[in-house]
Amino acid sequence: MKINISACQFKVEKVSTFLEFQNQVEDLISQVPVDSDYILFPELFTIGLAATHEGMDETSVIKIAEYANQYKLLFRTISKKRKQVIIAGSHLESRKNEYYNIAYIFDKDGTCAEHKKTHIFPAEANWHTSEGNDLDVYSIGPVKIGIAICYEAEIPEVSRILAMKGADIIFCPSYTFTEAGFWRVRHCAQARAIENQVYFVHCPTVGEPGGPLPSGYGRASILSPCDKAWTADGIVAEAKTAGQTVITGTVDMEELYRNRKSGAATTFTDRDRRKALYAKYEPYKG
Repeated sequence: MKINISACQFKVEKVSTFLEFQNQVEDLISQVPVDSDYILFPELFTIGLAATHEGMDETSVIKIAEYANQYKLLFRTISKKRKQVIIAGSHLESRKNEYYNIAYIFDKDGTCAEHKKTHIFPAEANWHTSEGNDLDVYSIGPVKIGIAICYEAEIPEVSRILAMKGADIIFCPSYTFTEAGFWRVRHCAQARAIENQVYFVHCPTVGEPGGPLPSGYGRASILSPCDKAWTADGIVAEAKTAGQTVITGTVDMEELYRNRKSGAATTFTDRDRRKALYAKYEPYKG
């Protein structure tokens, strides 16, 4: 089974109305092929909506939470109209007086599932964001998928749990403020693909919206394990740095399953083969 995946690299801009943001989204998604099985947007790509408030400062970022219902209605409508699965990046949302960085997965019928980011990046703590406590996989679209929002890609346990729960593709909406931050996530994304023998899709928010909103740096990519079934560098598709663009790539699930059994590096199963060895050095025993 072959799966078509599109990643929408979004260039964040300060907007004065939600409609301006909506127009930008619709322009970008119009570039996505109609046969893509999954469409991914970046982390907190809604941040430009903070500029709708006068006297914007660093705390204004959390005010984008008031657009949660409009944001969800927009992507529910688009997913139903296009009949495609959309991982709509992530958005800040207020729940019981706490703010969460939540990724939403919209199915073809407009229904959605959500994932609350479980590991908040240190700089993100300034936005008073709380952490989620669940790591789930979702049978949405043709295969099981998981979500690792940005910094979660740098925590190996997150992707390992998702892979062990059956995720074949892990989607990573991301917002990295520096080149170093981008490479941390990108290198970890490639490592997660190799060590878990999964496909990993990394999609960053980019652009220089101007203070106090942070700039975004990066380039989207669709990654595979590095083995003979794919390119040596494990890159299925890759965007150019910084610009607003869409990349699309096709991944072969049968190749992935064969690779787990007979690839040069069978890391998916070999990581569990020496559990007794790891237990001798278990760092969480106190």
